[in-house]
Amino acid sequence: MAGRRIVPLLLAFALVGCGSSPQIPVNEDQTLVMESSVLAAGITAQKPEYSIENITPSASSTLYNERDKPVTVNYRFYWYDAKGLEMHPLEAPRSVTVPAHSSVAIFASSHYLGARKVRLYLYL
Repeated sequence: MAGRRIVPLLLAFALVGCGSSPQIPVNEDQTLVMESSVLAAGITAQKPEYSIENITPSASSTLYNERDKPVTVNYRFYWYDAKGLEMHPLEAPRSVTVPAHSSVAIFASSHYLGARKVRLYLYL
């Protein structure tokens, strides 16, 4: 009897994992996503700050390197409209080298005037 309940659950979980496009599995309130390799490299970051300057949405964040050697970090800002929908096409990924025991500020401006939220994704 229990086996009949488990099979549909396993099938449902398998279907949930089959998406057509890669997405960052985070909740709506999470604005900073860091791969574990970034943390292992000694990099920490502030959540991105969203602002509007001259009707252009922009975001900034500061990356910190706690290690004795410089680390190159790749990043991408994802922009969302007022309903929380991701705006496409996506910005190109960028990279920055954070010097040893130092910090670097990163910035982005959106060409989407309807952007109301931002998420920062960091990876090596």
